[in-house]
Order: sequence, then structure tokens, then C-alpha cells
Amino acid sequence: MSGEKSRLEELLARIAAANAAYYERDAPEITDAEYDALRREAEAILARHPEWREAGAPLARVGGRPASGFRKIIHRTPMLSLDNVLSPEEFAEFLARIRRFLGLKDEALDFVAEPKIDGLSISLTYEGRRFVTGATRGDGIEGEDVTANMLTLRELPRELPGDAPDFIEIRGEVYMTKADFLALNEAQERKFANPRNAAAGSLRQLDPAVTARRRLSLFAYAQGESSAPVAKTHWQYLQTLKRWGFPVNPLSRPVKEGEAAAFQAEMAASRADLPYDIDGVVYKVDDLALQSRLGFVGRAPRWAVAWKFPAERASTTLEDIEIQVGRTGALTPRARLKPVNIGGVLVTYATLHNEDEIVRKDIRIGDTVELQRAGDVIPQILRVLRHAPGSRPFAFPDHCPVCGALALRVDDDVVRRCTGGLSCPAQVVERLIHFCSRGAFDIEGMGEKTVREFHEAGLLKSAPDVFALPRHEAEIAAREGWGPVSAARLTAAIEARREISLARFIYALGIRRIGETNARLLARHYGSYRHWREAMLAARTIGSEARQELGDISGIGPAIAQDLLAFFAEAHNLQTLARLEREVRVRDEPAAARHSPLSGKVIVFTGTLTMARPEAKSRAEALGAKVTESVSKKTDYVVVGAEPGSKARKAAELGVKILTEAEFRELAGLGGME
Repeated sequence: MSGEKSRLEELLARIAAANAAYYERDAPEITDAEYDALRREAEAILARHPEWREAGAPLARVGGRPASGFRKIIHRTPMLSLDNVLSPEEFAEFLARIRRFLGLKDEALDFVAEPKIDGLSISLTYEGRRFVTGATRGDGIEGEDVTANMLTLRELPRELPGDAPDFIEIRGEVYMTKADFLALNEAQERKFANPRNAAAGSLRQLDPAVTARRRLSLFAYAQGESSAPVAKTHWQYLQTLKRWGFPVNPLSRPVKEGEAAAFQAEMAASRADLPYDIDGVVYKVDDLALQSRLGFVGRAPRWAVAWKFPAERASTTLEDIEIQVGRTGALTPRARLKPVNIGGVLVTYATLHNEDEIVRKDIRIGDTVELQRAGDVIPQILRVLRHAPGSRPFAFPDHCPVCGALALRVDDDVVRRCTGGLSCPAQVVERLIHFCSRGAFDIEGMGEKTVREFHEAGLLKSAPDVFALPRHEAEIAAREGWGPVSAARLTAAIEARREISLARFIYALGIRRIGETNARLLARHYGSYRHWREAMLAARTIGSEARQELGDISGIGPAIAQDLLAFFAEAHNLQTLARLEREVRVRDEPAAARHSPLSGKVIVFTGTLTMARPEAKSRAEALGAKVTESVSKKTDYVVVGAEPGSKARKAAELGVKILTEAEFRELAGLGGME
């Protein structure tokens, strides 16, 4: 199992790199199919091992860090992404997940099917029914202000009619048609790889005049925050958008769940003839009340899915096999390829997963290989078409290529790890890069290149050194490629990050198996840095109440708890925390739904409820409750359904308040039971 966990970490690192290339630089290094293949493999591992369900930064986060040249805008409602399916069987499982969550049996589900446009997501804000801002998705929470550029689009309504809400966020996609893309590339020396890149590059011009000279188009299809309801169904909402003057894709239509496969085939057949690029179809539950009940999990809504078209394939030469060393010491192989175009994207690298995969497929340097871009993201090598003359099987290194320490495979781990620990420069650098990354401290200017430069110069040895860099501003300004202005900007960026949320702080520490999702779980449960730190130190004692509490947190399995406690068992980690405490302020987590009667309460569910258990847990957590699996003296409520069992008995013994499902629904604002 530890081998699969190492593979998961490798996948998450590659997904993060792909996100940065796609969202931040508008220059994808892999196809969408390849990217989706990475995500799907990671999700498959998580499905087999729910105890590892931290999801990691790339899986939990959408998009990339906002560009530095634009004012930042916080989205009132996050702009999240979609999970993908690639077959009728996977779509059927998507339907089954909805039914399990809602406790439905044979009731038919209605959807709206929308062609998935390959463009740049946009959020349009109207106040007083006037257009006030346009913002890109960015990282899903914070985007770039491209208002001036959006005003160059003739299709954009400047005002909404009198029946529109006073405040509303309308989401859509800015794209470039195939004809406009070809015309743009014909007219300029710098060529874009595909229409999506052309649209993104055009919308993110600092000079709106440049955007105005390039023909961009818009489709509206979703809603963010609104001061008043607009419709009861998604289809009604789309019709309202059309009436308000927004362009809505004319190919969108309502479908019954049994009609989805036929619509998918219809779109695949007509894909090449459309005036714009699509890479699949999005299916959304039509009933907005059901959408609200289903909510979100991680980065994606439970009520929608993107059914992607089949992967595209190509063949090329494998020029080299490179070994990369991650922050946990994992040695990860990567194929460097003779560049090949797959679906409009130039592919240079492909994942090789691990050494077992190399042996199984007998992949050798110089081979001609077949690649697949599944769902359009990190490419993977499907098979060897032919070996190069005189080639030999690849010998995976048994020593770290960076520090020379032994690289071992422990137990059933499929990943070989460097044993050098913090003496390995690669691991130190990767941890520092992670510490400064967008999901962690998000320090602008402290990217991979800068971190490596400062580490080699001796300015960065551990995380707290980042906050000592302002004291070296003059030295940095004198370095080649720097200057007083750039050094001052870096100092300002670092100083601006001396306050951080607890969830981001925990994630920034780079503890194995603690991705953004698990960091949020821990932050929400413990509330403050002081409480979390003290609880982790106390939990080192076997049999302690603190250790039991850690194990009771829903979503934190034994393996995750073990890695947390291992982190707090190391003296140098405690020293790092002590130094960071002097440099930064960690904000307490705001109480979710602060005015909810469930806020801060510890709840245990037992017995059979009339509402599905996943929905009950999700609702409780959304209102600020902590849902655990076992009853203790710290439990506030035990919610009992039919045949409750031992948890109800223990609650009675401990004097914990027992709620009926009807009482819980009343506290949760769910209305009475039918």
C-alpha cells in the first residue's frame, strides 16, 4: 500500500506542474487527455485507499495562481472544476453516486447537456443590474480583473433588465472560434498552439486594445452568487440568460439520464464540423434544489460531470528517462520525448509512473513509443512499438541521483526513496518550493527558479529562512538578474504573507499525506494553531485522549495520523515550528456557519436515517459541525435513526445528548420529516 501512496504523491506533483503550465502560463505541456489520465489514476488510488483521501493540492485546487499584472478579485462563490468520465459505465457510476448521496432508488434524474467549450472560464459580476467586473477563474478562489478586456466583447450585455437580481455573478467561457484562431495565427509572427491558448492569451493582455483586435466569443452557462433566485431549474436559468441578452450555446438541451449516451455520440460525430473546439459534454442535474442538496466534494460539484471524448494517440521517440527526486524522497521516472503534436498540444514529456511500470512495458531509451492523451492532460506511454537497435533494459538507479544516498524500496512500496532526508538538497529544495507554493504561503516571486537560486546561494536552508530574506534585500538586489526594484517587490510579497490561515499553514509544512483537503479537516477540527500543536504533541502518547480524538476525525485514517505524529516526533520539525511562530501569525479558523446551532458541535450519526448518511454528514459539516465516528466525552450530539446500536448505548452511559433525526433536521434547517 505504501507503494501506491508514493505513486499518488508522484501523480499529485505532476498534476500541480500541469496546472501551472495550463492556467498560469497558458502553455500546456501535456494534452487534456494526458492530464485527465493523471487525475483519474490518482482518483482510482484514492478510491482503493480512502484513508489517503487528502486529495492533495492539485486535486483539491482548480486553476493556477492569478497573474501578477492584474488586480486580484475574490470570487463570492468559488469557481470550481468538474470531475470527468470517459465511458457509459463511468457515467452510470456518476448517477449511482448521486443516488447514494441522496438516498434515491429508481427515480429518474433530469439533466441539462452542454457541449464543453475549450476556452477560458470567466465570472461576470453585475451590481445594480450593471456590469461592474469580469474576472478569470485564477485558482478558483481568486482571479484576475479583466474587466477592461471583457468590455471589448460585443456579445457582453452591459446592463440587465429590470427582473434581474440587484447582484449576480454569471459564469461562462471566453473562447476563440477555429476561423478566428487561424486568422490570428496567419496575421502574427508568434503562433498560438490552439484556440484555447489564443483565447487565454488574448483575454489576459494588459493592453485592452490588443484584446479588442482579436475576435473573442462568449458563452454563458452558470451562476455564482445571486441576491435573489433566478430560476428553479438550470434549463430555466439558461433561458433567462438568453432573454437577458447573453449568448447561450444553442446545442445545449434537457436530457433524461437514459438519453445522455445518445447525445454524447451525436456531439462526438459532429465535433469536427463545429465552429469551435469542444472536448466533451457537461451533464448537470437540472433541478437547482437537488444541486443545492448535493453540494460539492473537494474541487468539484456532485451534481455535474464532464463526459470527455476518447483519448487521442500518437507515436514518437523516447529520447531519455529522467529521474526526479520529490520532497518525500521519492524517485520518479519521466520520459523525455521527441516533441509530438497530439490534439493541438505539443507534448515533450510523459509519465512513466514507477520502475515496475518501466519493467512491465520494457521501456528503453531510444524506443519508438505510442502515447495517449486521455481526457486531454498528462500523457502516458501505452506501449513500445519497437526497440531501438542495440538498446538495453533501463537500469533504475539504486542511489539518489542528487545526493548519492541509497535509494530503497521498503516493504511493498512501488517507489524507491532517497534515504538522505534533509541532507539531500533535492528534498530540501522541493520542500521549500512546496512551502512557497500557491496552496501554501503563496509567495509571489518565490517560484521554483528563485527557490533553487537562493538555496544554492545559502540564503535558504529551511522554511523559516524565507521570512529572513527581507533582511538580505540589498544582497539580493546585487545578484545577477535582480535589482533594487525586483528585490523590493520580493520583500513586499514576503511581508504580505506573514499572516496565514491555519489550513494553509498545516499544508505548507509538507507533512506526508497532508494535502489541502486533510489540512482543512484538521484546521476545522482544532480551530487554532495552538490547539492543533498541543493536540499533536499530546497524541504522541499511545492510548491518550488526544490520540483517540485524532483517530475519530472523519477522513483522517490511521496512515495519515501516523505521518502526523511522526512529524511531531522529530526534534528538528519542532524547532522549525518554533522559528515559524516568531515569523508568522496563524489565523484561527473562522467558525463555519457561525450562527448555526450546530457550529462547533461534535456529532456522531448512528442507525438508519430517512435521509442518506452522506448527505446528513455533509449538511452537518457545512453548518460548522465536526462529524466523528465514535462517541466520547467530547461528543455533543448523537443523532439516532432506526436500530442505532452500541453508539447510542455509549452516549447514554456518558450522558451525551441524543437527538432524533427530526430534531437534527430542525437544528440543521432541513425542515420536518415527511
